[in-house]
Amino acid sequence: MKASVEFPGPVLKSILKQRGFKVSWNEVKKSTPSAFGRRHFYLILLSIGNSKIHYDDRVIHLDGVYLFFANSRVPYATEILSEKHTGYSCVFTEEFIKPLERLENLQQSPLFQLNSNPAFQLNAEQQTKLAGFFDTMIASDSTDYLYKDDLMRTYIELIIHEALQMRPAENFIQSKNASLRIVNQFMDILERQFPIENLSEPLKLKTAQDYASLLSIHVNYLNRTVKEITGKSTTAILAERITAEAITLLRHTDWSISDIAYTLGFEYANYFSNFFKKTTGNIPKFYRDH
Repeated sequence: MKASVEFPGPVLKSILKQRGFKVSWNEVKKSTPSAFGRRHFYLILLSIGNSKIHYDDRVIHLDGVYLFFANSRVPYATEILSEKHTGYSCVFTEEFIKPLERLENLQQSPLFQLNSNPAFQLNAEQQTKLAGFFDTMIASDSTDYLYKDDLMRTYIELIIHEALQMRPAENFIQSKNASLRIVNQFMDILERQFPIENLSEPLKLKTAQDYASLLSIHVNYLNRTVKEITGKSTTAILAERITAEAITLLRHTDWSISDIAYTLGFEYANYFSNFFKKTTGNIPKFYRDH
């Protein structure tokens, strides 16, 4: 699918601009897929019914009760298969969630990781517990409580932790030393450069030295630490992330290959083509055509 529409729509855009958060109970009818594209917000959905999520290059079938996380950096569309579909939704901007980012384990959550499974099937007990969180959020949000935004963040955190507990223990990385904290910071800064959404705002941090300078550490220390924790070089990780963004832009925008090359930090299109062929084994046009 090609991205075709800017998100959010006018009403939600106004709400998110003013506050950065919205929670609601929803009842929707059977429908064809919505417009496919990247939303400028995060979504946590408690889905009750039968639906499909066209999530980047995957189709995720949610038949039953599911908790679903949509990342603002991944394009998606929803398709309702039930005659009547119900559930809860919580949408919020990156600015709204920022106060929670001090918690390192959130960086391992399905809300922030692009490649993790975004859908979790719920049993009756989990459904009751999570529905209770959403009901409390909705009730609290209608009050004049001065600190209700902080309360909403707390419930978002609780929902995320419920999802984290559903994942196998071996998927967790415990931040127990300085090396891992540095790598987490490096990966966080890297990810914050994406998605690329404007031709006038190209990639700013391109090399290991750029990241080391921002972290106020020597580039050799960054390279050694990244290799120790991830098993990959800093250069390889940067190349992988730039390649992933390049594939997304090739598939989901109508930008020229030269424009994509420029936004990703390549002075000339042929430099980008050589880099892309080396990392993927294909020329950029392959992904434009598939």
